[in-house]
Amino acid sequence: MAQDPTDITIDKESVDYDAFYRGRPLTAETDVAYPQVPWDIGEAQPAVVELVEAADFRGPVLDAGCGPGDNAVLLARRGHEVTAFDSSTAALREARERAAALGARVDFVEADATHLTELEGRRFATVLDSALYHCLDDAQRREYVAALHRVTEPGAELHLICWAEGTAGVRQPMVVSEENLRTVIGTCWDITAVRLTSLTTAVVPSSLTDADLDRFRRLGVTIDRERVRVDGEGRIVGPAWYLHAVRR
Repeated sequence: MAQDPTDITIDKESVDYDAFYRGRPLTAETDVAYPQVPWDIGEAQPAVVELVEAADFRGPVLDAGCGPGDNAVLLARRGHEVTAFDSSTAALREARERAAALGARVDFVEADATHLTELEGRRFATVLDSALYHCLDDAQRREYVAALHRVTEPGAELHLICWAEGTAGVRQPMVVSEENLRTVIGTCWDITAVRLTSLTTAVVPSSLTDADLDRFRRLGVTIDRERVRVDGEGRIVGPAWYLHAVRR
């Protein structure tokens, strides 16, 4: 009997994102690989584009968990001094190539989000976290929030976007509650706003085969192609939290 995907859990400490960027299994506990990184849409997240238009990003800016670098490149091309970190060497290699192709100056740094020792001695005025927080378990989240506090200046601003529950036609394990955001981030940041926004994926349901759906299911993600919400390019879009906070 096939395992119920709602019973599948992912040990976030065992996730190897560098392997996933290289087309290998996400964890040692699964043999599932997927040729497409679901969060790499090849451009800055639409929610981030809207945010950059509306908010005052004081520099220097830190892009936390930058992945292939599109959000960092957007900020750099808007004239901001940007440092971006990720734990994946494969993601950073791609990010540097994309930045170079567009003539964007970004300082890309390999770093563990829960320590940020590579950034010690620096002080950032603004932090952007687009889809990193939900990748961490609760212990990691607390370490990460404390690490951000260490590398930011008093009064620094945090703009954070992470998955919320309720994506139509999709069940997946990496979602965050509003209570979690307020409890964890509120330990050393003053939260000024929490509201719903959206995150866009690279996943186009109409192009998924039954084998693709099975790969997702074995990663703890179920997709109902008839019910999912998609954007104008056919990509799955789901609800996300936007949080704004100020460093104490």
